[in-house]
Amino acid sequence: MITSSRLRGLVRRIDTATPPDRDRAVDALRALAIGGVVLGHWLVTALVADSGTLHTASPLQHLAQLTPVSWLLQTLAVFFLVGGKVAADSYAAARTRGTTYGQWFGARMARLCRPVAAVLVVWTVAAGAMLAAGTGLETLHTLLKLVLSPLWFLLVFAGLTAATPLVARLHPLWPLAVVLHVDLVRFALGGPGWLGWINVAAGWLVPYCLGTAWARGALRGRGTAVVLLAGGAAATAALVLCAGYPAAMVGVPGAAVSNLNPPTLAAVTFGLAQCGAALLLLGPLRRLLARPGAWAAVALVNLSAMTIFLWHQSAMMAVTATGLLAGGPLPGLHTVPDSPAWILARLAWLPVFAAALLVCWAAFRTYEQGRRERRGGTRVVCEHRPGRRTVTHRA
Repeated sequence: MITSSRLRGLVRRIDTATPPDRDRAVDALRALAIGGVVLGHWLVTALVADSGTLHTASPLQHLAQLTPVSWLLQTLAVFFLVGGKVAADSYAAARTRGTTYGQWFGARMARLCRPVAAVLVVWTVAAGAMLAAGTGLETLHTLLKLVLSPLWFLLVFAGLTAATPLVARLHPLWPLAVVLHVDLVRFALGGPGWLGWINVAAGWLVPYCLGTAWARGALRGRGTAVVLLAGGAAATAALVLCAGYPAAMVGVPGAAVSNLNPPTLAAVTFGLAQCGAALLLLGPLRRLLARPGAWAAVALVNLSAMTIFLWHQSAMMAVTATGLLAGGPLPGLHTVPDSPAWILARLAWLPVFAAALLVCWAAFRTYEQGRRERRGGTRVVCEHRPGRRTVTHRA
């Protein structure tokens, strides 16, 4: 059990171990992006029990007034923005120390691959056990899709990380032009739908390029952030109101077009607006994170960001399965998300999902944090400034 004195000591050590020139707001943006993805999935993904099977549904199918929720909680562009900056800073620092590209990339991928491997092993065993217990293929497909769908994001992120030395020289307008032309061919000229998958790389390359430009010092001043926010928001509004793009920035089951799967021009322009808003938040976040308690919370979330991302769907499914075994279906957990009552019930379930995720975090965080943490150390900050070494402390 963590006492208040031990907690204060941990907060003090984290604050002391942080380099004075570290930009804590960068870590805060990453934590906010991860939190947005987790909360978004928990709010707009329902596992509906129907005749002995589970299938996914979304309240956005039935309650169009909830569409603005997708504008707040679809935060992938911010994650790629921060990822581009961190990777560019890290690569610059590695070159300064004489580290080869292979060593740098291998080290970055190791922390990514360990937690992914843990998820795949656990769910391979779980899928086999569920089949042996007589679980239907439809239910199993639903569950595995929820578990594995976040991995596409990690594949794209790994690919962009690998290309960081090249991407650092690329202007964001080039991938934006690719997305524009792909959508023109798909939607205006009746081209094949598979062309949209080009945007999986090109679309997320736009905020990643902005991140590398940020690392070079090219996004200084409020003017650039304001232009990104206003221009991105205006372009997105025009695409939704005049060009027929969906207003929801996440996929809605049954919709003819998804802004996210694959990314559309509207998703990319919306991401530009998010990046502008994120840059405008830097000042307030820096002031807030001067407080040791706030900074400690952000640092600890960043320490387990991939664990949280990879296991949040499993946590939700564990609660759902437990509810069925306990005599479900239960409102907000197994019922069709077609009323405000479902929303209120789902909000009440969020603390339970968080508790289940905490259990997953306790069980699997060491796969992300590596050998040092398994021996009892806690890495509290990660390098994202050129010439800076990673700072660690024991807790």
